[in-house]
Amino acid sequence: MASLSEKAPQSVYDFTVKDAKGNDVDLSIYEGKVLLIVNVASKCGFTNSNYTELNELYQKYKDQGLEILGFPCNQFGQQEPGSNDEIVDFVCTRFKSEFPIFDKIEVNGENSAPIYKFLKKGKWGLIGDNIQWNFAKFLVDKNGQAVDRYYPTTSPLTIERDIKKLLGVS
Repeated sequence: MASLSEKAPQSVYDFTVKDAKGNDVDLSIYEGKVLLIVNVASKCGFTNSNYTELNELYQKYKDQGLEILGFPCNQFGQQEPGSNDEIVDFVCTRFKSEFPIFDKIEVNGENSAPIYKFLKKGKWGLIGDNIQWNFAKFLVDKNGQAVDRYYPTTSPLTIERDIKKLLGVS
């Protein structure tokens, strides 16, 4: 007989992940917020534009209920080779990012982080299950459900309208 702790997750709030310092973070702390979950990399051609625009969105909407969660991943072209400390230092020093950066994870394959397995379960049409590259983005509503998925080439500022809609901001 399965115990309650083994039941399938119903939302992103059912997950506990590691932060960049190795501490457990229960994602239920974000309950009621709109989340933009992004697999990030420091040495990618998309790094500068994505971090710049993610910071802009975060500054503009964090007080209205937006949280951006960055998950470093080294699965694409080995473009996130550093340690967690090096990644956080890079993001905070170079981009002055204030949104949380978590433990480096895998987003594809059998070692894919459970949160990414959950996010990829949606019906995403042509995109399919696998994450294609760094800076794929999942927009999660206030109920913890992924409602949109964006290609790595999608500029964060182009999804501002979708974020505003979920936040209830005009």
